[in-house]
Amino acid sequence: MLASVRTGAAMAALALLLAACSGGADESDGSGQAAGDDRPSPEASPSPEETEKSAPITVAIGGDVHFEGELRQRLDADPSTALGEISQTLSAADLSIVNLETAVTDGGTRAPGKQFVFRAPSTTFTALDSAGVDVATVANNHGMDYGTDGLQDTLANAEEADFPIVGAGENAEEAYAPHVFDTEGGKVAVIGAADVLDDHLISAWTAGPGKPGLASAKNEMQSRLVEAVSAAAEEADTVITYLHWGLEGDHCPKPHAPGLAQALVDAGSDAVVGGHAHVLSPGGYLGDSYVHYGLGNFAFYNYSGPTAETGVLNLTFQDGEVVDDEWKPGQIQGGVPVLYEGTAAENASATWESYRTECAVGLSPSPEGQEGEEEPVEAG
Repeated sequence: MLASVRTGAAMAALALLLAACSGGADESDGSGQAAGDDRPSPEASPSPEETEKSAPITVAIGGDVHFEGELRQRLDADPSTALGEISQTLSAADLSIVNLETAVTDGGTRAPGKQFVFRAPSTTFTALDSAGVDVATVANNHGMDYGTDGLQDTLANAEEADFPIVGAGENAEEAYAPHVFDTEGGKVAVIGAADVLDDHLISAWTAGPGKPGLASAKNEMQSRLVEAVSAAAEEADTVITYLHWGLEGDHCPKPHAPGLAQALVDAGSDAVVGGHAHVLSPGGYLGDSYVHYGLGNFAFYNYSGPTAETGVLNLTFQDGEVVDDEWKPGQIQGGVPVLYEGTAAENASATWESYRTECAVGLSPSPEGQEGEEEPVEAG
């Protein structure tokens, strides 16, 4: 053993001597090779800043839509203009999403024990498409107002119109499946689910194995939704979860909502948005993901005071991260949203911003680690 070590040492010394005699071996031009050596130096690995980024994706998101009352008159008069001038804002984004709070059917059986039920004709999908909407969730407390037959009509009418809807299906697998868009900035998955359902209808309305229904976040089905988000995150670069959640008339979310939002963010959702309260609720960052607890009414027959306050949430995603957000406030006039301008827009934005502090939901105005972040506040 000792002889081997000594022999190895002698060989190393000889190698050093030969290198020294070759002259200039210790002189370098800074590239890691000897001066005078005209061999090409290996290219340095690009820094993270130099790595090519994917194209940004803009997503416009609106709240609750149906076609009752004067909205039905607009739809019947001309589906292509039924949502009014807001179509310009929706069409300007790469993708647009709304909550379709109605069954799309001419038949079905009215759900028992419900005071308010909504249904609309198949031209609903023409109106949404013409307004620049790219996908709608129907997972809400009106998606099955006309029973299983009405839901199956909704699914069939959407398929006939070639209009994507999420949050419902012929079985649980379909209901919890995302709709995935291929964009220049990567794949975007959109998932819909209902966190608000009438107690006596939860079982009947929730999709199951071989059972048509809605994607639900109620009770034990919350874990099914979390699994769906996790699976979508494996497939897509960006995941957006649209929930029907909140308490009617209350700007602040229900006590369990921050925990649900955190679970969905942890599962891979880059944005968690939704509505149901018919009034606006706070929005902001949970870590690096964006959460909006209530987008309010959007195209709706009930608009007066707080229920008339609306807006469009614009989120910009790049490489699976939210890189910009903008709240465009507006007011429902004649059933459709009209965006504020000037001082009115500034005042409406300030009021909406105040809900973040008022409701103490631990959201920040900027992503984690950026300037302007508020201290998280424990949800009450």
